[in-house]
Amino acid sequence: MGRAFEFRKGRKMKRWSAMAKTFTRIGKDIVMAVKEGGPNPDANSRLRAVIQNAKAANMPKDNVERAIKNASNKDTANYKEILFEGYAPHGIAILIETASDNNNRTVANIRSYFNKCNGTMGTQGSVEFMFDHTCNFRIANNGLDAEELELELIDFGAEEVFEDEDGILIYAPFGSFGALQKELEHRGLEILSSGFERIPQITKELTEAQIADVEKLIEKIEEDDDVMNVYHTMKEE
Repeated sequence: MGRAFEFRKGRKMKRWSAMAKTFTRIGKDIVMAVKEGGPNPDANSRLRAVIQNAKAANMPKDNVERAIKNASNKDTANYKEILFEGYAPHGIAILIETASDNNNRTVANIRSYFNKCNGTMGTQGSVEFMFDHTCNFRIANNGLDAEELELELIDFGAEEVFEDEDGILIYAPFGSFGALQKELEHRGLEILSSGFERIPQITKELTEAQIADVEKLIEKIEEDDDVMNVYHTMKEE
């Protein structure tokens, strides 16, 4: 198996386990998708993907429809996606994806977390290059052959396809999202969820005490309502 498989295995069930946090995150995704492409999922591929993710997270349909309606209101605050970079203790690179309606607040909060946990907030581009920006799709496994599917989807950007207990996962570079989404829908394959991840090119192994130091910072960052995802170069089992 490749790096995407190992990355997914290491992160499984470790992050975003709180339902309330997941729903908040999806709600922001809905706002950004509607502001970008309108409230009709048939004409808005990004919104279509978010609705699939909401369903996978068991977000009530009423909540989704309400979020779409609210996002269509011109008075609804828009969220700007901002990337933060830095280092946790013991040389672990940290990459933070946020969606905020108040940049000053988010910057101040993220800086304070690094300061309080002996980390260092970096400048733009200081650690982003250490991660591969990928997209992924989870589709229903209705008797499909993952190896055969991988060969068929290579022309659409697929780099890694593998099975797990919840279906078949497809990984590709960030820029291949649209082409893959279109091809999967054209084939009539059921997309259960989709998204983007940043996979570290190299990971660093730490002692238990050092891991605790890094996790203290990561947990602090993840508690922030503006934070969508946190990625790092610490090796996870």
